[in-house]
Amino acid sequence: MGQITGRIQQTFARLKTEGKTALIPFVTAGDPNLDATLPIMHSLVSAGADIIELGVPFSDPMADGPSIQLANERSLLSGTTLMKIFEIVKDFRKTNSTTPIVLMGYLNPIEWMGYEKFAQLASQAGVDGILTVDMPPEETGGYSEALKANQLDPIFLLTPTTTNERAKIICEASSGYVYYVSLKGVTGSKALDVQEVAGKVANLRQFTSLPIAVGFGIKNGETAKAVAKISDGVIVGSALVNIIADNQNAETAQIGSQLAQLLGNMRDQMDS
Repeated sequence: MGQITGRIQQTFARLKTEGKTALIPFVTAGDPNLDATLPIMHSLVSAGADIIELGVPFSDPMADGPSIQLANERSLLSGTTLMKIFEIVKDFRKTNSTTPIVLMGYLNPIEWMGYEKFAQLASQAGVDGILTVDMPPEETGGYSEALKANQLDPIFLLTPTTTNERAKIICEASSGYVYYVSLKGVTGSKALDVQEVAGKVANLRQFTSLPIAVGFGIKNGETAKAVAKISDGVIVGSALVNIIADNQNAETAQIGSQLAQLLGNMRDQMDS
């Protein structure tokens, strides 16, 4: 896929000149409530986030483990919709015009809205990329065209079981960055074999010149640092979502500071 020279590309280019790896936190929009999402996003940026992945809640998040499934439930109970997420991103853009926002979720809400309308509204809100977990690259015709026409990067997942033949197809359909799922299983899975991940990432480089970001299994500064050495981006999700769950009844400022503590430690370790 042709490059879209937007915020995602600019961010990775800047980090490359600085000799740094992107830190990409994931949180579910509307978790623990809609009002908390915007301040949480700003807290993540202050703590060192380079790109934010914002989860779009869905009633059947089949690729996710218990932590993010529960986050989806909390978010839906708080009344989160795609339209409300677009409003949050618009508000974020009032004071932050540089940090890329990637919406991550499932195809159903996008199909329901319609590819064209979704892509237009996302782009107008200030979204930069879309990662749809259950969209196979072979079937992206109208979807990818709509995203590309609105300067949105379609981002796809690769896993340890992805064959070389399929990796090539996925990389060709991708733009912005490629998301390598480091573990077999759902989000929040346990141990990470960094050497194995290093080998897989090195293998993927033959199919793409896009940045390769690694997610799943990154829980602390130590694993973030190890993964930063072998990839272009470190994605952290369940560890942050667990903090939100543990503090869901706390003041938003307290949630933000707890998230910033973990993320800041990861940033320090990655840069050290």
